[in-house]
Amino acid sequence: GVPGKRVGYMPQEIALYGEFSIRETMMYFGWIFGMQTSEIRERLQFLLNFLDLPSETRLVKNLSGGQQRRVSFAVALMHDPELLILDEPTVGVDPLLRQSIWNHLVHITKAGQKTVIITTHYIEEARQAHTIGLMRSGRLLAEESPACLLSMYRCSSLEDVFLKLSRKQGQQNAAPAELNISNNISLSALAFGKAKDNPVYVSQESGVVGLNFHQSKEVLISDSNGSTYGINGLNGSAPGVISQAVECDDCGDCGSDCMQLTTRGKMRALLVKNFLRMWRNVGVMLFIFALPVMQVILFCLAIGRDPTNLPMAIVNGEMNATNMGDCYFDAGCSFTNLSCRYLSHLNETIVKNYYPDLDTATEAVRLGNAWGALYFTENFTDALVARIALGRDADDETLDQSEIRVWLDMSNQQIGIMLNRDLQVAYREFAQELLRVCDNNPKLGDVPIQFKEPIYGTNDPSFTDFVAPGVILTIVFFLAVALTSSALIIERTEGLLDRSWVAGVSPGEILCSHVVTQFVVMCGQTALVLIFMILVFGVTNNGEIVWIVLLTILQGLCGMCFGFVISAICELERNAIQLALGSFYPTLLLSGVIWPIEGMPLVLRYVALCLPLTLATSSLRSILTRGWSILDEDVYLGFAATLIWIALFLLVTMVVLKLKRG
Repeated sequence: GVPGKRVGYMPQEIALYGEFSIRETMMYFGWIFGMQTSEIRERLQFLLNFLDLPSETRLVKNLSGGQQRRVSFAVALMHDPELLILDEPTVGVDPLLRQSIWNHLVHITKAGQKTVIITTHYIEEARQAHTIGLMRSGRLLAEESPACLLSMYRCSSLEDVFLKLSRKQGQQNAAPAELNISNNISLSALAFGKAKDNPVYVSQESGVVGLNFHQSKEVLISDSNGSTYGINGLNGSAPGVISQAVECDDCGDCGSDCMQLTTRGKMRALLVKNFLRMWRNVGVMLFIFALPVMQVILFCLAIGRDPTNLPMAIVNGEMNATNMGDCYFDAGCSFTNLSCRYLSHLNETIVKNYYPDLDTATEAVRLGNAWGALYFTENFTDALVARIALGRDADDETLDQSEIRVWLDMSNQQIGIMLNRDLQVAYREFAQELLRVCDNNPKLGDVPIQFKEPIYGTNDPSFTDFVAPGVILTIVFFLAVALTSSALIIERTEGLLDRSWVAGVSPGEILCSHVVTQFVVMCGQTALVLIFMILVFGVTNNGEIVWIVLLTILQGLCGMCFGFVISAICELERNAIQLALGSFYPTLLLSGVIWPIEGMPLVLRYVALCLPLTLATSSLRSILTRGWSILDEDVYLGFAATLIWIALFLLVTMVVLKLKRG
């Protein structure tokens, strides 16, 4: 039908994929037009000889401009359509080949009962058409046979005819004609004979001429005799040739099988095209698969690990020591040099730097040379023993002398909190160890709060385990967005999208083909992310791997669909990139990936719950750390939200594509 197999379309631009060879280009459009592979090969050999094209294995991008236009012309002729719409098919062609092309077009209109609509800037070659239309500034100046026009205006060339008509138009304030090349060209208004009720429209909206067809099962435009009818001068500055339409005698008997292309053939062409594009960009594909691995490695190595080698300024008033060698203690049940005993329990996270006095130590903190200052009084050991012995009877001076005084640099919250924790843990270990060697109950040295084994997780949780679920989904989601956010834009820019639509490919088929091919890539990225996260770096996993894989793949599919929405909405690739990048940080910050959503204001929390990643992140976190299954509410809500977003994104993409196509 129209658009579809009955139309052959050659736009002004090349509108072909440069990475395809001539044979691959013909195979792509041949399959879309429902041709068998053997038919395509036979037709290809004829077109190669007829249009004097180079080897069929040559890539389109390596051809000259004229050769590329001839390949574009060959695509329009490939399936021997009833209606040919050609925009300057002879540009960049030598005179002999130009005459051969015109002879072929005249032949198929006479012998093959075809309709040919041509635009050309070569005015004199319009003499070969049966009827021509001369246009200027979007207005039809005349519409007759070449001989009639030459006789009527008493000119020897069509150029002189056009010149007279242009001068006449300038002298008159003519009413707008029915034909307006800047908007739509109504073939039914131009055709001779019995025009049908369902016209075909040709429109030019950008560099590539697009076709807007009204779907009809009736014949296109009918006339009893085959003829050529062309239009010249898309910019309204030159005359043109218009071909009269012919009637297809057997169209009324054509069933849906001959008029509608099989989805199978079109899907085959679209899938092969998409996979070939990937194969021809091996470097890009390697980067696409290496990128998630690099992101996972950087995350696991840089995020969540405890800081090490943190300098601490220590002033030990008991020893007046300036190095660790002077700080000694008895490891048995001895109450001497308890400050040194305590310092021995500080873990390797802290680098002990000794200073002679408190002022020097605190100045080191102010200068950024230390993360904190630790001060022991001169009577620390005696005061601590007295504090333990006297209990509530200890005076204020004893209590003050037995304290370990700490000044921390809290400009870095994570380091400050960690040092606070390590200093308190070191004191608990110091007190319990001292009580134990002195045959006392070590529990006396602990606070009277007993933390039992956690129901989920460990007593020493890792920030990596908390962030990892969100990072996994974020990486997969936005890598999928990157894969698809420019897919349709690239094809639209090349003109391949418009040309495929004219060939009868529906927006749904184009979208489905991209979903299939990008889904394969996304599955590979997902596998690499999970392998490195769980197996290589040992991120905690207490759940079933099947739910982890399924949820991650669904989130990748959701990201793909979001990318299609961006690709459908945006006209330029840079706009798509800006929109994709602009959505990254709000999604990352509001989805509970790096901070619990419980810390947000109530209104913002409800907004966060509506985002694609929020419930899915909570779901994956419950699977990994709690070991929950799909039967738990927190888990299946993540799956449900993801599926809803996928359906919504696909629906929006389909609507936008159909609106832009129409």
